[in-house]
Amino acid sequence: MNPTVDAVRFLLEEAFEGRGLEQSNESQSLTWNLATVTEAEWTALVPGATRTIEAMVRHVAACKLMYADYAFADGTQQWGTPEVEGPWDAGAAPMAEAIDWLRTAHLRFMAHVARLDDADLDHERPTNWGEPRPTRWILAAVVGHDFYHAGEINHLRSLLGTDDRWRWQQFEDPSASAG
Repeated sequence: MNPTVDAVRFLLEEAFEGRGLEQSNESQSLTWNLATVTEAEWTALVPGATRTIEAMVRHVAACKLMYADYAFADGTQQWGTPEVEGPWDAGAAPMAEAIDWLRTAHLRFMAHVARLDDADLDHERPTNWGEPRPTRWILAAVVGHDFYHAGEINHLRSLLGTDDRWRWQQFEDPSASAG
C-alpha cells in the first residue's frame, strides 16, 4: 500500500486528463482544455502574445520528458532536440500529432511514478537544471505545470473565441443587440 503515491498519481491524472471527474462534463485539466481547440486556434496569436497553443503543448511535453529523464533515468536528454521537443519545426506541429506526443510524454512520466512507493517521496533526485529536489517536489511541480498551462490554454481560447461565458450563463450573440 502506497496511499500517498496513489494520491499523487490521482492528482497527476486529474491535472492531465481530468479522469477523477467521472460522469462530469467539465474539467480544468490540460487535455480537457485542448479538446475543443480548433486548427485555427492551434497556431493563432492574440495581439501581444508570444506563445501559441501549439507551443504550449510542445513545451509541456518537453518538460514531462525532461523531468522523467533527469529524475528517474540517466539524465542525458537535452532541450532543443527532436527527442525532447518533437520532430517538427517551430510552429509546424500538426495538432493531432503534437497532442499524441504530449500523451506519450505523460505516459512515460507516469510509468516512472507507478514504480514509486511512499518511502521514495523524500528521496532527492536530479533536475534538468542541476539542482536536486525531493521526489514529492518534482511530482507537485508536474501537477502544477499541467494545471498552469491548462489555464493558459483556456484563457487563450477565450481570447480567440466568440463564446467566453461561464457555463451557467446564457450565450447572447452580441450582434443580435446591435439592431
